[in-house]
Amino acid sequence: MTYRLRSVGLDYIDTAPVRLAFVAEASAGPEAVFGALADVEGWSHWFRQVSEARATDDGTGRLIRLVGGGRFRETVMASDPGERYAYRVDEANVPGLRALLEEWRLVPWHSGTVVRYTFALDGTVVTRASARLFRPVLRRAFHDAVRCLDRRLTTV
Repeated sequence: MTYRLRSVGLDYIDTAPVRLAFVAEASAGPEAVFGALADVEGWSHWFRQVSEARATDDGTGRLIRLVGGGRFRETVMASDPGERYAYRVDEANVPGLRALLEEWRLVPWHSGTVVRYTFALDGTVVTRASARLFRPVLRRAFHDAVRCLDRRLTTV
């Protein structure tokens, strides 16, 4: 079953009931990291939890499938080269979600990049509590993804 989520804007990053933020460093520069984020089809090569990723709607949308069966139809909300990549989930097969926006901020740091990822959501009481409990798993997945992405970018 597919559930339609509430349409939210970029300001939701600051106002969502649940906001989880994580930071990691990459040795690749912001332009290279951004290029990988904007290359939707490439996500499954460096983000292990992503089993399939496709750009839709002439690049303004994304279709993401996760290992384990999660499916998300998304709208790209910000695509600022070298600075920010953000997307809103419009439809998901995950019950209990009401709104979800994810943002990747990139800041130059020495010869690399500081990557700040924010996961902003609303949902049922159970969904919000689960998201908070899920924080260590999401943190580990994010750090692993940045490590894999960085390895991919610096060996190409």
